[in-house]
Amino acid sequence: MQLTTNGIVLSTQKTGDDRILTLLTAELGVLTAYANGANRIKTRLNASTELLSYSSFVIFKSRGRSVVDSADSLHIFFKIREDIEKLALASYFAELVKELSPAKEQAKAQLSLILNSLNFLENGKRDKRLLKSLMELRFLTLSGYMPSLVACRECACFEADEMWFSPQNGDLICGGCQKEEDRHACVYISAGVLAAMRHIIYSPPEKLFSFTLSSGGLDMLGGVSERFFKMQLEKTLPTLEFYQSLTR
Repeated sequence: MQLTTNGIVLSTQKTGDDRILTLLTAELGVLTAYANGANRIKTRLNASTELLSYSSFVIFKSRGRSVVDSADSLHIFFKIREDIEKLALASYFAELVKELSPAKEQAKAQLSLILNSLNFLENGKRDKRLLKSLMELRFLTLSGYMPSLVACRECACFEADEMWFSPQNGDLICGGCQKEEDRHACVYISAGVLAAMRHIIYSPPEKLFSFTLSSGGLDMLGGVSERFFKMQLEKTLPTLEFYQSLTR
């Protein structure tokens, strides 16, 4: 069976002259494919099968194994590769996507999200902190970990003088309903950060990147989104730890 699809390379593993690729495609989600001879310098597969390359792939499937017959680069994200901090963050995005995306299912929304995030990261038109939080919250939402941010879980108020977020339960509780045990389990969020989180979770794709926050708000949002991400996955990711080592 032959498949022609566009996809982004989420990870590569070298085996001699060959590469084992993990791809995210719109039609089949995450899949593993073998790129024979891709590590050779004089081959068309070299650049098009590198980490973070967005390419058009022709893939043959036989006996449960997918083999890349040809690949043409659509976007290489050169400017990301030239900046170690951007590359570290992009690698975190790729590992996050690999961890959460479905296999053998359509993943159009997931592919669009990482490509748009990488484009904004490359051109520098959005703060890296904003992109990181957006990727974490929106990707968790797409993967079935959608938090409930409509109202306080107890009294159903939309806004209050104080609103707190539970990274474990993924819901809100207002200051008036909060109990002593909630203060240890929940994180205070400002009105601006709550509005940003609601935008990330509920907005249509075409408006997803259309919001701004102050520097302090981005820091608060980053702490909340990362804590929620780690709590839901019950682990951290090596690429996240590396990115944090560069930004401390």
